[in-house]
Amino acid sequence: MNTFWKTEWKSLSLIMAVFLICFYLPIEYLQHSPRLLDSFWESLYLVRWYAQEHVLLCLIPAFIIAGAISVFISQGAVMKYLGANANKFLAYSVASVSGTLLAVCSCTVLPLFAGIYKRGAGLGPAIAFLYSGPAINVLAIVMTAKVLGAELGIARAIGAILFSVVIGLLMSFIFRKEEQAKALAANQMIMPDEDENRPLWQNALFFFVMVAILVFANWGKPMESSGLWHALYTDKWWLTGFFGGIFAVLLVLWFHIKATYVALAAVIVALLSWFFPEQPLVAFAAAVIGFTLLTSLAQNEQASDWFSASWEFAKLILPLLLIGVVIAGFLLGRPGHEALIPSEWISQTVGGNSFSANFFASFAGAFMYFATLTEVPILQGLLGNGMGQGPALALLLAGPALSLPNLLVIRTILGNLKTLVFLLLVVVMATVTGMIYGSIIGN
Repeated sequence: MNTFWKTEWKSLSLIMAVFLICFYLPIEYLQHSPRLLDSFWESLYLVRWYAQEHVLLCLIPAFIIAGAISVFISQGAVMKYLGANANKFLAYSVASVSGTLLAVCSCTVLPLFAGIYKRGAGLGPAIAFLYSGPAINVLAIVMTAKVLGAELGIARAIGAILFSVVIGLLMSFIFRKEEQAKALAANQMIMPDEDENRPLWQNALFFFVMVAILVFANWGKPMESSGLWHALYTDKWWLTGFFGGIFAVLLVLWFHIKATYVALAAVIVALLSWFFPEQPLVAFAAAVIGFTLLTSLAQNEQASDWFSASWEFAKLILPLLLIGVVIAGFLLGRPGHEALIPSEWISQTVGGNSFSANFFASFAGAFMYFATLTEVPILQGLLGNGMGQGPALALLLAGPALSLPNLLVIRTILGNLKTLVFLLLVVVMATVTGMIYGSIIGN
């Protein structure tokens, strides 16, 4: 009996919970509750939107890059620049700058974060990278300044940069015993001599090309109809195709994948681009399928290891993201659409510059999902409905960097305690920063 309760209580508790939910399921109430029904449809709409806009363009390229980090970046290199024994200034500079250059959403950064953390990066630099990717988005900061005001844009830029470093340092300090043990293990570890198949400049070019594909494929439409950002948006698919062509050449030259196979895949992608010019996802999907076949069936060991590592990240992350998106859609809906939680509740709660208003903005932002750049029009609507300047900044600092899907995945990588501490640090710092900014700028 004792053995049963020690080993099986979780399974028994889950079965009992599911049974009680089924036993007391309020079918009659659900049938006559339009808001619950709308929330159900909103969750499905959000899942479809997420699949159409983010899985193919954001997550799959991120999985490919993360797999490449696992296979082609030596553990010694990661530990040298981002490890527990690395120079702190260098480590945090590399982490924050790397995240900034990606300009991705809170979910897309996860495979990359998992890749560097599992290769030996210290907790602090890894957290700085995790926060900086979605939070320090140059285009989003520029849009914030143009749409919501220069003061808010500048405050967001300064706050996000400081947050990435400070939160990373605090996480490293709070879990310093584990970090010290990790550093000691790194000192005692005899790193194997790793054969360098390519010189540094080739690896740098290889990762630059992959990041360029990720960035330009996801380049958001700016508010203005002219200028550099708009020009890049107009030509985003030409730029994506250009870097895709370079990527195909590198597969042949450096990974020794048969040129005829790569050429065949390239021709198919080009034809689909020609026949479906208004549906670039068709050609992009064909390119992804081509890459999958070329690397998974390749005789080259490095190429097959690359695919295997990318697949492992996909298996780890995609199911949890799906669950998180469904829950977020059910509770909060899509931008501009209500779900279970009425939008007027949020608007009324974040007025003024009180502690409760800033805390609620930070807390709600930490669980909401913001695709890249969508936080700006959402905040524009909230400010128009009476949201204070302080809570607006708090939401900008907590929202894009975190989300419910994001937290579910972080938990599998860092564990419950570290994930909770990371969440609390972001919420508390965003709350305090919002209150300070609101008192300075006035509401």
